[in-house]
Amino acid sequence: MADLLAPLSLRDVTCPNRIAVSPMCQYSCAPDGLPTEWHRVHLGSRAVGGAGIVMTEATAVDPVGRITPHDLGIWSDDHAAALEPITDFVRDQGAVPAIQLAHAGHKASKKRPWEGNVPIRPDDGGWEVISPSSEAYPPFDGDRPAMRTANGDDIQDVIDAYSDAAERSLAAGFEIAEVHAAHGYLLHEFLSPVTNRRTDDYGGCFENRTRLLRDVVAAVRDVWPDEKPIFVRISGTDWLDDRESWDVDQSVRLAAVLADLGVDLIDVSSGGIHPDQTVSGGPNFQVPLAERVREGADVAVGAVGGVTEPEQADALVRNGRTDLVLVGREFLRDPYFGLHASVECDPEAAVERWPVQYRRAVRR
Repeated sequence: MADLLAPLSLRDVTCPNRIAVSPMCQYSCAPDGLPTEWHRVHLGSRAVGGAGIVMTEATAVDPVGRITPHDLGIWSDDHAAALEPITDFVRDQGAVPAIQLAHAGHKASKKRPWEGNVPIRPDDGGWEVISPSSEAYPPFDGDRPAMRTANGDDIQDVIDAYSDAAERSLAAGFEIAEVHAAHGYLLHEFLSPVTNRRTDDYGGCFENRTRLLRDVVAAVRDVWPDEKPIFVRISGTDWLDDRESWDVDQSVRLAAVLADLGVDLIDVSSGGIHPDQTVSGGPNFQVPLAERVREGADVAVGAVGGVTEPEQADALVRNGRTDLVLVGREFLRDPYFGLHASVECDPEAAVERWPVQYRRAVRR
């Protein structure tokens, strides 16, 4: 078995280890969606800190797909140009720059979490949002922004937006593109019967509910170079066992379909579709979902959730439970998680894994 510090090769891209920075929204852009110095330092420090893959936060493919007015975006060439210095720096540290492409669907047009996370009405600076079927929308406390059911033109616009964003991501220097289809955002809204009550070709049976994601992935793969990998993040389950919902069996089935479409790794998270979800939590709480997908779909997977210790992450890879470990909040607490992992998991070779500027600090 490989270990946490072993390289991971996907197509022609080789990641120096199995540690990835999980996408984490920063809500720190101006309303134009352009990255700031915060993003340069936030992402760059994790590359210095030993991550093999450094992935952006959910990056909106369209202005109406932003969760908040402060989200990062890639809907114009200006966004690509502004992101390029960040990808250059990440690459210079030996890490692989990755981008998560996202559309928030009916969870868009909200205030930032520390401002209450409540919807913003269009006349207060918000915008109209789209949803697979408006009657299934889980209500927020207080007023919600204008919302309408996505029509055929809206669906085609979403597909085109992902395709255009992928092209711009390539121009910006990203090596991996991840399609965000989890956490109750637009593509997950179409997948789950909790929020998809449509009766057309995009609703009802499994094939129809997965159609938009399949169309998006095909469009991204069409413009993304054959030598570069594509990831898809899914919610392995809705955590809603009391009703018809998205579950791990459907996730396994979907993963196999996505692999046939040219997806190289399934990033398995969970939840986010409805406030009634019952999530277990705790260390490795989502890892069994990733295992099920890996075993049932014969595709590489990434595990995320409750990973806080290098030895814990190493055990997940060594025991064949996952191919990649995506670390979120622990990287917020410790930007140098990857460097510390190298000392704990391979102390004899740790010095060579540290930036030359920091090597005098490897040994206490």
